[in-house]
Amino acid sequence: MIRVLIVEDDPMVADLAAVYLEGIEGFCLEGRASSGEAALELLRAGEIDLVLLDMFMPGMTGMELLRIIKTNFFNTDVIMITAAQNSDDILNALRMGVADYIVKPFTVERFRAALEQLREKRQLLTSPEVPITQEILDKRIFIKKSGQPPADTPKGIDATTLQNIIQVLQGCSGPFSLKDIEPLTGISRISLKKYFDYLAATDRLGSEKDYGGHGRPVTRYHWKG
Repeated sequence: MIRVLIVEDDPMVADLAAVYLEGIEGFCLEGRASSGEAALELLRAGEIDLVLLDMFMPGMTGMELLRIIKTNFFNTDVIMITAAQNSDDILNALRMGVADYIVKPFTVERFRAALEQLREKRQLLTSPEVPITQEILDKRIFIKKSGQPPADTPKGIDATTLQNIIQVLQGCSGPFSLKDIEPLTGISRISLKKYFDYLAATDRLGSEKDYGGHGRPVTRYHWKG
């Protein structure tokens, strides 16, 4: 059983997460906290396998608590459930090792998908009798993240448009710029930049500055998958 701590200062959101959690096999609610400080007390008091963590709370922020969890509670996974939609917040959370990032308001389907994916990963990696091949890793963990948009996308990111852009980028054999991709998608560079920022924040697109020409440097991207 995966023991869950909900860290959320909005009681309605916390109640909703608790109700959704009850309907997913293999999880049990161990506690709720409305602040980072209260969450730390519960983490120190008993074993918590998963923290459902908000970003914005009074006192300690969710990002500050995430750093503490990743430094001191090595066996505890974290799924962010937050209204924060800017690429810096998403990228920082991913770099610190969150298992998933869910943007409010969220659906029960997206919530369930995140927890079931985590449960499957834990089951796979805690079964010592099973030799874990690359094929198993790809089918059950990594390949699910490649080539398909998540079940829920942030506000302003259309899932169908995102998938069309991904298909174009997957066909690029080398570095490319926004200017290169614009005619292939029929989407303006301003709109493309928003989707590129999202793909970079979810670690599917890499970038570097090209200072080779005159004037402003050009950002060149490469598909990571």
